[in-house]
Amino acid sequence: MGATAISRQRVKSRFVLLRARLRACLSWVVVEERDNNASMRWHVCGFEELDARRLYRILELRQRVFVLEQACIYRDIDELDPQCRHVCGWRGGRPAAYARCLPPGLAYDEYPEASIGRVVVDPAARRRALGKELMRRAIAEVHKEWPGGGIRIEAQAYLEDFYAGFGFAGVGETYMDSGIPHRQMLLPA
Repeated sequence: MGATAISRQRVKSRFVLLRARLRACLSWVVVEERDNNASMRWHVCGFEELDARRLYRILELRQRVFVLEQACIYRDIDELDPQCRHVCGWRGGRPAAYARCLPPGLAYDEYPEASIGRVVVDPAARRRALGKELMRRAIAEVHKEWPGGGIRIEAQAYLEDFYAGFGFAGVGETYMDSGIPHRQMLLPA
């Protein structure tokens, strides 16, 4: 390999490293809220970018809401998280709102769409439109990462109107999942 080729390889390696660092820096966006002068930090990242403390806090929120509050025993840690993008609004070092974005075909073998799941807002942070902001960001992330496709979700039935506000439409009948009525919904491409 000649000197020019080695030089190009070094430049390419530095570019790849710089791009990764820049992406990590840009993944933090601060949105100031007028609620008790608190600030919300929105973080969008891959699983490998979550440190142990952040991952622990996210899993704790998911367990507190989905397992304890909703009295639903199910396997939350389902081995899909490492393949997902994670959207999280942080306040005071704790997640206030969280969703995971699943690549096309991961959530549903029989359907080609990407998905959004584990949508949760901390009970102490509810009634502040965080769920709407969370969904806007999650939909934008899916469209950025996997452009051109639709988004399929499994919505708790009582939230159908909420998701319809983003353009999702019900697909099929309501069914029970872990003792809670659900319905698949689709946001077309």
